[in-house]
Amino acid sequence: MKKLKIIFDKNNKSKIIYNILLKKINKSKINRSNITIVIGGDGFMLKTLKENKKKDNLFYGINSGNYGFLMNKFDKKNIINDLNKSKMVTISPFLMTVTNKNNDIKKSLAINEVSILRQSRQAAIIKIKINKKILIKRLISDGVLVTTPAGSTAYNLSVHGPILDLNSNKIAVTPISPFRPRRWKSKILSNKSKVIIKNVDISKRPISAVADNTEFRNAKSIIVKIDNKTKFNLLYNSKSSLEKKIKIEQSKKEKN
Repeated sequence: MKKLKIIFDKNNKSKIIYNILLKKINKSKINRSNITIVIGGDGFMLKTLKENKKKDNLFYGINSGNYGFLMNKFDKKNIINDLNKSKMVTISPFLMTVTNKNNDIKKSLAINEVSILRQSRQAAIIKIKINKKILIKRLISDGVLVTTPAGSTAYNLSVHGPILDLNSNKIAVTPISPFRPRRWKSKILSNKSKVIIKNVDISKRPISAVADNTEFRNAKSIIVKIDNKTKFNLLYNSKSSLEKKIKIEQSKKEKN
């Protein structure tokens, strides 16, 4: 076995799972190599992936948070078997490039989504281009989301965006509480698209750009595109594969 690493969040449930797992690993053999086991919630997993993006590791998440969409359920009896038989899913994140009002340029990866959000009590006024073509000239709203398939069941779903199949080669652009035009809906695009978002009124209506949980304020323009050079290899057991979770969300009906 090579390079087994365990990273866990700083809460009691994560520590308990870590101690149980450590005893199991010391008594059993793991056939997979270069595994990083991540114990925590989705936010902790996103943070861990970004901090280890230069490493060609396999990441097996164990949920100790709330929903844990990116994670596996912890099965005390079968954890070693789950690790050995887990299957790999490879995803590429967005690269978000932000130019702020002072012309400073900031970059960050986004595995789930890029959120463009109003920074004040006033609605944002933004312009969106896809490559060289204008998608919408003037959107007045609380903001807009650009989401990957892996993130399409998160914030994107809560603002009535589409759920994307993991292997769809698509991304989605979804408005957040659009005021004008009121009926503008999500746009599904090729994952080769470059999304360019500009703040139409920088001085009076500031906006922030958020890549998962990394925020840059007072954004003037934002470019979002898939970073094909960066790959994250996630491991899932058969009971909680990412594809299955997405399919379950697609088939769910909302209850009043």
